[in-house]
Amino acid sequence: MSPSTEPLPPAMPAVVPGRPYTHEMVIVHRVFRRESALLPRLVGAVPAGDTERARAVTEHVEEYAYGLHHHHHLEDELIWPLLRTRAGAQDDLVHRMTRQHASIDATLERIQPVLTDWRDSADQGTARTLADLLEEHRDALSEHLDDEERLLLPLVAEHLTVAEWDLVGRRGLEALPKNKVLLALGAILEDATDEERAWFLGRVPLAGRLLWRFAGRRQYQARCRTLRGTPETD
Repeated sequence: MSPSTEPLPPAMPAVVPGRPYTHEMVIVHRVFRRESALLPRLVGAVPAGDTERARAVTEHVEEYAYGLHHHHHLEDELIWPLLRTRAGAQDDLVHRMTRQHASIDATLERIQPVLTDWRDSADQGTARTLADLLEEHRDALSEHLDDEERLLLPLVAEHLTVAEWDLVGRRGLEALPKNKVLLALGAILEDATDEERAWFLGRVPLAGRLLWRFAGRRQYQARCRTLRGTPETD
């Protein structure tokens, strides 16, 4: 059997003692990148008139939008004000992040009424309009995530404390309904490398790791089968 020609995934950046480990944000961003790319395809695959399937996809779109909105709200509340105070020379970058958040919110606002109409009708013309709006949203989000990872996360690592950074993750977890925690973990682990999975799971309490192993993995795979037709994580 010949060696694989697939490039090896990049190694995780090293943890720097006393500095926020911002690579975890990159891993979380992959969830939003993947789902924002998937949503237009899910909408387009719903047969005309199949309102039961349209309702299931609509629920997923709304859960995605809620998760993204909350993610950005935490940044607006817990990260950008600290950077404005401590990295004043980079204030234009912080303003760029807030403007991009507003633009992304605007795309989601345009999506919502069309999504509601499509949920109740599963009309193909409405589906095409909705898919176009979701693509527009994805474009705005991708630009923002690229900028944030390239320009802002280095400032976070330099100017925030570990405790301040950890608060962002803790508040994000606290906002999740209890019955969505394992699904969220599965979404994070799906595109993670083996090294990243080990790191993330190592931060989960033992009881949570056992729950993931014996129930959460199957729950997430079932969710993927329902939405996409195939399991997406092992």
